[in-house]
Amino acid sequence: MRSAIAVLLLASLAPGQEPKLRIVVVEGQDAINNVRQPVTREPVVEVRDEKQEPVEGAAIAFSLPSQGPGGTFSNGTTTLTATTDRNGRAVARGIRFNRQTGKFEIRVTASYQGQTASAVITQTNVSGVSTSGGGSSSKVWIILGIGAAAVAGGVIAAKHGGSNSSSSSGPIVITAGTPTVGGPH
Repeated sequence: MRSAIAVLLLASLAPGQEPKLRIVVVEGQDAINNVRQPVTREPVVEVRDEKQEPVEGAAIAFSLPSQGPGGTFSNGTTTLTATTDRNGRAVARGIRFNRQTGKFEIRVTASYQGQTASAVITQTNVSGVSTSGGGSSSKVWIILGIGAAAVAGGVIAAKHGGSNSSSSSGPIVITAGTPTVGGPH
């Protein structure tokens, strides 16, 4: 399902005047980023003209915060420039999230033939399930819906030992409580 589309404009318009350039946030709005995982969905914007047609060749600047939650692009800076394709789209590729958790904004500016527009993409960095613990063990989390006789929120965590042998396995630990789910490891 397509994420909610947010359109924000930066223009001083006279009453009744139609904006000439728009940025539509196609992907990335309200994304939750696990700082322990690589980016799975990159922010995508689309630039449209006053007729709602895609604008090819618009210059796009994506800017991450210089401090606090956020990250850097693969070029090591907090700013990335791109150009819209024939569909009017540009992608902010190569974001590496920092370890700071919380909400942050990606500021987007479009420029085309003397016209400008801007948008803000809001995202949140969260810290996922810790993968520390040493060894080469892997954890598999299974959440089961257990009937009324079972403890609500029961979670069964099966932990394989660090051995490469397929015949050995570690103990099964059963813990009652609120389940915690992280991304795949």
